[in-house]
Amino acid sequence: MAEHHHGPAETGAEMDYAEHDKTYALFVSGAKNGTIICVALVVAMAAGFFTSAGFFSALVLFILLTVGGIVLTR
Repeated sequence: MAEHHHGPAETGAEMDYAEHDKTYALFVSGAKNGTIICVALVVAMAAGFFTSAGFFSALVLFILLTVGGIVLTR
């Protein structure tokens, strides 16, 4: 039969909420910046493949969109 435990499930150290907040902020920042980079890449690839912009113009567009997106969302 199953044992029924009463009381706290874990009796280890107390939670470090400051570290949890830092980890959450880092995760949100990484997700935001990763999304900006992916969107900039898709736009630059569309400009490079479907227009006469070429590789170097698309590369410059990618860099500008990435830097601009990261700076504007701070």
